[in-house]
Amino acid sequence: MAALAAGALVLMGALGLPGASAATLFADDFEDGNATGWSRSGGSWSVVADGSQAYRQSGTSADARAVAGTGWSDQAVQARVRPIAFNGADRHVAVLARAQSTSSYYFLGLSNAGSVVLGKRAGGSPATLATAATTVTAGTWYTLRLEAFGTTLRGFVNNVQVVSATDSSYGSGGAGLAGYYASASFDDVLVTDIGGPTEPPTSPTPPPPGTCSIAGAPTGFASVNAWGQNGTTGGAGGPTVEVDTAAELISAIGQSGPLNICVNGMITVPAGMHNVASDKTIVGIGANSGITGGGFNIGLPVDDAVTSPPAGAVHNVIVRNLVFRNATDDSINVQMFSHHVWLDHNDLASGYDGLIDIKRGSSYVTVSWNHVHNHIKTMLLGHDDGNGAQDVGRLKVTYHHNWFDRTPQRNPRVRFGEPVHVFNNYYVYNTDVGVACQANAGCLVEGNYFERVEEPVSNHYAGPAGRCVARNNVFVDESGTPDCGGSVQEPSSYYGYTLDDPNTVKAAVTAGSGVGKI
Repeated sequence: MAALAAGALVLMGALGLPGASAATLFADDFEDGNATGWSRSGGSWSVVADGSQAYRQSGTSADARAVAGTGWSDQAVQARVRPIAFNGADRHVAVLARAQSTSSYYFLGLSNAGSVVLGKRAGGSPATLATAATTVTAGTWYTLRLEAFGTTLRGFVNNVQVVSATDSSYGSGGAGLAGYYASASFDDVLVTDIGGPTEPPTSPTPPPPGTCSIAGAPTGFASVNAWGQNGTTGGAGGPTVEVDTAAELISAIGQSGPLNICVNGMITVPAGMHNVASDKTIVGIGANSGITGGGFNIGLPVDDAVTSPPAGAVHNVIVRNLVFRNATDDSINVQMFSHHVWLDHNDLASGYDGLIDIKRGSSYVTVSWNHVHNHIKTMLLGHDDGNGAQDVGRLKVTYHHNWFDRTPQRNPRVRFGEPVHVFNNYYVYNTDVGVACQANAGCLVEGNYFERVEEPVSNHYAGPAGRCVARNNVFVDESGTPDCGGSVQEPSSYYGYTLDDPNTVKAAVTAGSGVGKI
């Protein structure tokens, strides 16, 4: 396994060393407590503790820039950036590419105008090449990456491309950071060479130096004391291992006993579903770690004759901060009475079947802070009409603070489960249906933000009807109204929770969901 030492400066390009595709040219996580190798102009720069050690530009009264390296042509510059304060209108914090100096460069910035700005600097004021609307929240960490190859420029925020442009002003240069009349913290700077466009996270830049964050506890049904398990603790008490190959990962997730598994980078696994054993925490390092080509199966083999939880049911599993792409079946499947499962802060897209399916009597599951996109059949809860013997009285699942980002259906599609608690999620342009509650399921849908969702909640979507209660939701931009009826058990009889103001949900979820946020 290859890893960058804490605080190391890797300047392979400057030393003229050969490098393969996506070779590291420069990296700095500031854990050595200094900013050796950086040249500064304006502002007040220092290395400070901001979670980990970070490079802080403290003032807002200056046009502040810091650059490092020189002479790199095709490059991708990535850093974690936390805006702190802005002074005036149209200010930004940014990463820089192909910097000729502290006054000539390309930049990708987060603006207090509520936008991502791709631009260039040629001695005077910044010039805009492209913009895209986004929510910029002071105090929140974002991952910015600016790619420059040939005359093409592409900007990514949290691994999603948001802007692009072409320009021939600068063919090479160094990397940098900027606070244009703004203060910010910068961390995990990584510069790699690229020979053409990358499309994260299936072809990601290597993950920045980081730690495997295994701390945390769920809200919702995964926190409940039931079925012989008090809450969800995953691999707590067991050893921690780091994996960066398919063989290492598949072996680790299938081991018996508690184990914390840190996934380093995108791992291509064989097609199909790979079994996860009980008492596991599986967490990605940084914002570019996960799996592609297959999925995780959390559960015993299917057996229709089993109608109550068996003693050997898979339980106590945590999956966090992972990217899932191009699964040949489900990205994550929870089945056969598996219980106490927490799926949190993942980025899931472009699978074959479901992104997260929970069925066949599984229960006490929390699905939280995930970003789902570029997919149709998003999340199924429950099974077919003849599966009631396994499902009725179970399938107790909480969905909160997820971003259902232009996913047409199954957000989730619920059958049999009660209570199913759907709260404080952000829905945008779900063209078929938001929450579908069927087959006598009982769904409480509260405190969510629906934007451009014609049928946000329905208990008559298809097949047998369910029961649903919708309350305290926000519906904007031609969204419809809930089609709901019946009574539902209150989740508060199982666990405590705090409901956010639904008007704040869009900003909170877009800023905090997905990978690189824990």
